[in-house]
Amino acid sequence: MPSVVFKLPDLGEGVVEAEIIAWHVRPGEQVRVDQPLVDVMTDKATVTIPSGLVGRVTCTHGSVGETVAVGAELVSFETSAEDRETRRHGEKERSMTESPACLPLSSACSSGQPLIQRAASPSEVSPVAAPPQASPAVRRRARELQVDLQHVPGSGPNGRITHGDVDVHLRNEIAPAAASRRSHSSHTTEIQMVGLRRRIAEKMVVSNTQIPHFSYVEEIDITELESLREHLNSSRTDGRSKLTYLPFIMLSVTRALARFPQLNAHYDVKREVITRYEAVHLGIATQTDRGLCVPVLRHAEAMDLWQAASEMRRITEAARNNLISRDELAGSTFTVTSLGRMGGLAATPIINHPEVGILGVNKAIDRPVVYQGQIAIRRILNLSGSFDHRVVDGADGATFIQCVKDYLEHPATIFI
Repeated sequence: MPSVVFKLPDLGEGVVEAEIIAWHVRPGEQVRVDQPLVDVMTDKATVTIPSGLVGRVTCTHGSVGETVAVGAELVSFETSAEDRETRRHGEKERSMTESPACLPLSSACSSGQPLIQRAASPSEVSPVAAPPQASPAVRRRARELQVDLQHVPGSGPNGRITHGDVDVHLRNEIAPAAASRRSHSSHTTEIQMVGLRRRIAEKMVVSNTQIPHFSYVEEIDITELESLREHLNSSRTDGRSKLTYLPFIMLSVTRALARFPQLNAHYDVKREVITRYEAVHLGIATQTDRGLCVPVLRHAEAMDLWQAASEMRRITEAARNNLISRDELAGSTFTVTSLGRMGGLAATPIINHPEVGILGVNKAIDRPVVYQGQIAIRRILNLSGSFDHRVVDGADGATFIQCVKDYLEHPATIFI
C-alpha cells in the first residue's frame, strides 16, 4: 500500500512552531477526512488539526509537550485506492464552513511546503476501534484523571462524551474501589505540564521574578452602586447583557487611568523604556477549562456601560469556549482579575507582564460598619492592586486605588 506523511501546516500569522498538547489518533487507527488528528498550541491559541485524507495511521511523530516546526512530520498514513477515492468524494461534498477552533486543511495549507509526501511502506498494522467523540477539553481532563474514554458512554449528540459523563464514570469506578481500599495509599499521579498550563507557568515566573511587586488593598462601600445596578438591570431592554459589578469597575478603572497615565503602560526592561498608552485596552483575566486566559477589551475608554458589559461577555465566553482569536489575547495595557464569589477578602495579584499594574476584585459581602455615625449594614467590596515598583511609586498606586474607590462609592461620577 502507498504511504503518505502529513506535516504540520502553516497556521498563518507568522507562526513558525507549535506545541503538541493532545493526540486524537494512534497507530493502527483508520482515519476519515476532517477527523481531528492533534491539538497544537501557538501562543495562547489552541488549534485542532484535522486530517486531509482517508487512511490508516502507521505512526505519529512527536510527543505531548513537544514543540514542532511548521512543515515537520506529524502523522504517517497507509492509503489504499479505495481510501483515495473516499477522500476525493469527501473533498467534493465538504462544507466550506468550519468551526474557528478546528482549522480546515484547505486554509491551513495556503502557503509553505506541500504537506503530504511519499514515504516508505511500513509493515501491516492491525486496526483498532474508532476513537470516542469528545471535545479537546474533555479529552485533556480524562487524560489527567487517567480515564480511558473508550469505556465512557457518551450522553451528548451522536454519543459525544461530556464532562458529566466523565464524572459519572469516575463515581461508578471509584466508589467500589474506595469501599475495599485501606485508609492509606502510596499511589501518586504525574501530570505533565503542557499547553496553556505550561505557558501560564512560564509567564508567571517571568512576571514574579522580573517585576518588584507592591500591593495595596482597600475596602469599598458599594451600597449605592448595588442600588444603581439593580435598577438598571430591572429596566434594561431586550438584548442587553445583565450587569455585574465588573463593567462598573472597568469604567471606573478606565476613568482613573486617564488621571494616572503612568499606570496604563508597558515597561521594556531590556531597553529601559516606559511606553504609556492613550487607549485603554483592558485585559480581563478569565478562567477556562484549559487554564487562565486574558482576553482583551479594546478601547474601553470609548465604551459606555452597556457596551463594556456586552464586549466583556463576548470575549470571556469566546475564551471559555476556545473560540478566541490570537489577536484578542494580546495587547492589553492594564488587567483586571476577579474571582467573583470566591474572591476572598484580599489578594496579591501578579502583574500581567509587561504591564505595570493589575487590579484584583474580591468578594462583595454585607457587613456591619459605621456609616454616618451609626452602625449600619452596608455592601462592602475589597479591591487589591499590585504595581511595578520600578515604574509606579507607592503613593501613586495608593492614590489610584483611592480614585477608583471614589468612582465606585459615588457611581454617578462614573458617567460625568
